[in-house]
Amino acid sequence: MKRQKKGSLRRREIITGYLMIGPLMAGVIVFFIGAFFQNVYYSFTNKSSFGIPKFVGMENYVKLFQDDAFYQAFINTILYVVICVPLVVILAVLLAVLLNSKVKGIGAFRVCIFLPAVTLPAAIGLLWKWLMNYKFGIFNEILGKFGVEPVAWLSDSRIVLFSISIVFIWASVAYQVIVLLAGLQGIPVCYREAAEIDGANGVQRFFKITLPLLSPSIFFVCVTTVINVFQIFDFIYLMIPQGSSGTEASRSLVTYFFEQSFVKFHKGYGAAISLMLFLLILAITAVQMICQKKIWYFMMIDAQQDAERRME
Repeated sequence: MKRQKKGSLRRREIITGYLMIGPLMAGVIVFFIGAFFQNVYYSFTNKSSFGIPKFVGMENYVKLFQDDAFYQAFINTILYVVICVPLVVILAVLLAVLLNSKVKGIGAFRVCIFLPAVTLPAAIGLLWKWLMNYKFGIFNEILGKFGVEPVAWLSDSRIVLFSISIVFIWASVAYQVIVLLAGLQGIPVCYREAAEIDGANGVQRFFKITLPLLSPSIFFVCVTTVINVFQIFDFIYLMIPQGSSGTEASRSLVTYFFEQSFVKFHKGYGAAISLMLFLLILAITAVQMICQKKIWYFMMIDAQQDAERRME
């Protein structure tokens, strides 16, 4: 009798669980999985805003690999990755270690660091657009005090990519600091205390204990930052004047997809661009995971063994 009641209760819990997640799963299937396969289909058509899409086979992909603008957007995106990812990771690690320490006034500093994480990207883009304005921006005002000529931060093709990178780094570090701070607080204190008793200084404890044991969080930060950089769009769209010399120099793959799909209405070609971007992100993420398993795993084992030897 008790077994029947337990079995009936178990079935009710299972049914209730499926009913609770049912709407979410339906949304995922329709708006994510379904939309993805629809996008794959559109990439083989001449889809536009009007008319019935016609199947054109590999025509969009042939055009893609012959498009100089696509290659320029791809190079720009890789440059964003090369500039932003290392700086975001390094700054996030250093700030997380600082926030995890017991320093007077750390609460106020923590609020300042976390502020970009709760600010809308649109607000961040407009704020930095004003700061970098050529005529009355604060940056050029400061440079003028030292006799330096104004800099066209957002229209000079030589520096516009670096300007967007600065904004992205400033906006991204806060969230990654939160992730790394959670990872730091999960490291057993006994490891650091044992190393301190053995005479290890702060730098040695950081590289021998903290950094290896923080490696899973650092790997997560690397992966998410790479994905976010490949999807950079909002800052470019909000900050760069359309038609200026900085438009082409700052164009990423996502902005190029937007231009083709929603400005020129070449939606079939835009679908091909988005699919290539998806495959590129997937391949890079797979490489990162392989490297993480082969490098960070051995670092963690070495750190744990070193910490255990110190505790003996």
